[in-house]
Amino acid sequence: MTEDVVQVREQVREVPGARVSATLGATIGNMLEFYDFITFAFFAVQIGRTFFPSHSAYASLMGALATFGAGFITRPLGGIVIGLYSDRAGRKPAMILSFTMMGVAIIVLALTPSYESIGIAAPIIAILARMVQGFSLGGEVGPTTAYLLESAPPHRRGFAVSWQPASQEIAATIGAVVGLVLSTTLSSSALDAYGWRIAFLLGAVTLPFGLWMRTRMPETMHLPEEAAHAMPEAQVGAQAGVWRAHTRVFVLGLLILASGTIATYVTKYMTTYAETTLQVAPSLAFAASVAGNALGFAGALLGGWLADRYGRRPLMVWPQLAALLLTYPVFLWIVDTKSPAALLGGFGVLSLIGTIPYTAFYAAMTESLPKRIRGGAFAILYAAAITTFGGTAQLVVTWLLHVTGNALAPAWYLLFSGTVGLIAMTLMRETAPGRTP
Repeated sequence: MTEDVVQVREQVREVPGARVSATLGATIGNMLEFYDFITFAFFAVQIGRTFFPSHSAYASLMGALATFGAGFITRPLGGIVIGLYSDRAGRKPAMILSFTMMGVAIIVLALTPSYESIGIAAPIIAILARMVQGFSLGGEVGPTTAYLLESAPPHRRGFAVSWQPASQEIAATIGAVVGLVLSTTLSSSALDAYGWRIAFLLGAVTLPFGLWMRTRMPETMHLPEEAAHAMPEAQVGAQAGVWRAHTRVFVLGLLILASGTIATYVTKYMTTYAETTLQVAPSLAFAASVAGNALGFAGALLGGWLADRYGRRPLMVWPQLAALLLTYPVFLWIVDTKSPAALLGGFGVLSLIGTIPYTAFYAAMTESLPKRIRGGAFAILYAAAITTFGGTAQLVVTWLLHVTGNALAPAWYLLFSGTVGLIAMTLMRETAPGRTP
């Protein structure tokens, strides 16, 4: 073992304070990236009016959601480029690259004039900025998840990796809080004119801090594995052989990620859903998102902690089944009453329970992959699932609501995708240290 590797090991694994600092750097950077990306969904109505003015509210909203979806088109490319770069050059430079690109894109989007000011150039610039955001975020998740796993001792890997989905929930919660404050303090016209821009610029203000945190993180790529659960690389030969040997993991992972991303982005759509379909006040719609995201954060950390105690597979299967059983009754309660209790409590419970299985899956997936393909493989799979199903989730739900006129349409989509995810979860192998066959 070289002197550099020993030094990094001491920095990351043997000194608790340094390990916490490393986890914090990865989490904060990831949180800021997701804040910028997710905030778009909270202000889809206002962004639609700014860049896609139309006599039809439906057409304007669909234009904004299509722009939101444009950010998913470039995610696989970002996953390939930045994810594979992280396997070759290291996790740290890959995370710094993705973070910098996201910062530039969010500033451009926030400062782009409206359609009324510069015409067709406005939506074109907004779409291009959104595509850069997608590219950067596509390359963010794989390296960050791999970094969190590699920087933690084996018996704490589940909890360490849980900060990946937890940081996403923190980002969504902050975005919803910002939206709640802006929607209650600004008039509707002010929110359309500049309120949504404030939300984006608040994220941009924190970018220097996130970049500073990431430049101070130690590298983990060259640390030797302490408890490899994937097939030993010596048994599968060249790089292509490593990928082929894990085909089963890739297929199951793609199905679970597809299910999870549909659940995530349908949930993030609830602010718009509450405003446009249920016709509730914007302040209540944002409050429901705050409650759901805050409980989702708790569910993410709880899932990681329990996965370290009881294994990955049980924490995937049973909470996922519980979430499926609760989905339709909760939506029926919300649609029938439109009450604050239903919106806050119903969405909150679904977020809490529904986050647990995917946290356990993040740990299982990263543990199933050897280090030399871990960052790229996870990034590519995640980006592919997000692009195909996350980028279309809100468009599909909006379309279903429009053609059926039934406010329960989101529940149907969640039940279908959740069932697919549950089947795939039951086929995943256990990877927790001490519990592998």
